[in-house]
Parts: sequence; C-alpha cells; structure tokens
Amino acid sequence: MTAAASTVLTARALLLDMDGTLVNSDAVVERIWRRWAAEHGLDGDEVMKVVHGRQGHASMALLLPGRPVEQNLADNARLLAEETADMDGVLAVPGAPEFLASLRGLPHALVTSADVPLSTARMAAAGLSLPEVRITAESVGASKPDPEGFLKGAAELGVEPADCVVFEDSGAGIAAGKAAGMRVVGIGPRAGVHGPDVAVGDLTRVRVEGLGGGGIRLYVG
Repeated sequence: MTAAASTVLTARALLLDMDGTLVNSDAVVERIWRRWAAEHGLDGDEVMKVVHGRQGHASMALLLPGRPVEQNLADNARLLAEETADMDGVLAVPGAPEFLASLRGLPHALVTSADVPLSTARMAAAGLSLPEVRITAESVGASKPDPEGFLKGAAELGVEPADCVVFEDSGAGIAAGKAAGMRVVGIGPRAGVHGPDVAVGDLTRVRVEGLGGGGIRLYVG
C-alpha cells in the first residue's frame, strides 16, 4: 500500500537492499538481461518480471527449468562480470545520499543479491558510501526470496529479526523480508504491489531519528 500520511515505525536496526532501493541500476539490468533473454530465445519482458531482487542463477533456474545448475552458475558469473564492467546510467535513488548519512552511528547493513565486486562498483558509481556491515551473494547459500540474507544481517548486527526494518524494491526481496519476520518498507515503482508494510516512491519520503538506548524511529510517507 502507499502511505497517504506519514507512517511511524520503530526498530533497532535497518537492513537495506541495494539495486532499486539505494541505487538505480535498471538501465544496466535491462541491457544485460534482455541480451541474455535473446540468446536463449526468451521473451525479454517476461524475463524482466523475474530477475529483480534475485541472484542471477536463481532467476535462470526459474526461467530455464531443468537446465543444469553448472550452466546457470557459469552464466551467472559471466553476467556479473558484464554488470560490473557496465556502470552507464547507474545513479543514486533520490534521497539515498541523505538517507545513508542519517544512518551514521545507527545499526544498519546492506543485504544485496549482488556480489562484492558488483555491489562495491555500483555504490561507488552512485556516489554512495558502503555500510560497514554487508551481506552479499558470497555470504549466503540461498538467494532472495529466501530470508537467509536478512537473517544473517540481523545476526551480524546482534538484533532480533522482529526488531529490524527492511528496505526493498522487488517482490523477491519483500518476500524475503517478510519470511524473516521483519517489517518491510517498499521503495520505488515495483514495490507497492508486493505487500510491503508501507511503500513510498523514493528515499526522499523517509526520515530517520535515533532514539535513546539504541532505538530508531522512522517516518515514512
């Protein structure tokens, strides 16, 4: 749903997706995945409905069921390299620099399906500072919508899942946050239809306030 007025949430930690949430990388994702779709005779529009939020090999497993895992992993590695080399059109989501600046000294982590090289490159291209705690593709055995990444992020920060708020843009990511037992703030045009607790167009609609005793208050909307 979309917040008509400001929604107030309290938390002890924030877990942040990257692509579509902090960084607008849609131009690159479209280029890379539509090219992959054409190579495999798949409809590009249908492929784009699947790939957001997931690790590449997990998307491939859905799109080409029965294809050997080894082929998906090899393709995934190639696509990650292509994405890491292509920063054309990568920019910060509106409000992301200010939002990240407001989190200094507050418990937060990046939880992304990108690997370390890609997440490092995209955050730099967008002019954003990397959170100290980062859960990347290398950190987990299962891609979103599995909750493993968010649960690991909470554990790294020493915070119970129920005390975390997730920021996500994709259906897979929102499902992962919900499966982890966390509240989810949806960011951007894809988020609202996937059932986040509250959804806004971008991070200019989010304000963060540190509370005494380590708490965080969020004003969303």
